[in-house]
Amino acid sequence: MARIDRQTTTTAPRERAFGHVNDYQTVPNWMFGVTKFEPLTEQTSGIGSEFAATMKIGPKALHSTLRTAEWIENELIRLESIDGISAGTTWRFSDLPEGGTGVDVEFVYELPGGLAGRALAAIIEPVVGQAIRSTETALIAAVEGS
Repeated sequence: MARIDRQTTTTAPRERAFGHVNDYQTVPNWMFGVTKFEPLTEQTSGIGSEFAATMKIGPKALHSTLRTAEWIENELIRLESIDGISAGTTWRFSDLPEGGTGVDVEFVYELPGGLAGRALAAIIEPVVGQAIRSTETALIAAVEGS
């Protein structure tokens, strides 16, 4: 399983940063490659909420069903896949001593084995760094601009 950890900061208050990440409607606007992020349950945030997600990377569209496995308001969101591509993400938000918010993000994913997995890795792995940087930049711009 591949794992990518990123830490960033924003001048936005923690409640605003958390609220933006927690709002499923904003996800396609700042998450690199995400073309669809729609609720599958009436509950649209918090533990147990589920989402259908589609991420386009290069010529390939990857589909996944995600469930919120951990959620603490203004502190933590952890999504894990329950169907489709095996992936998960954890977002942690903290107040910085000098003001603003620290955002720690962990992305994990597992590709299938065999020929299909190697082909998918050839598409995904070259753009992972670009995707993380693009996501971070778009998210910070969104929360600092709102």
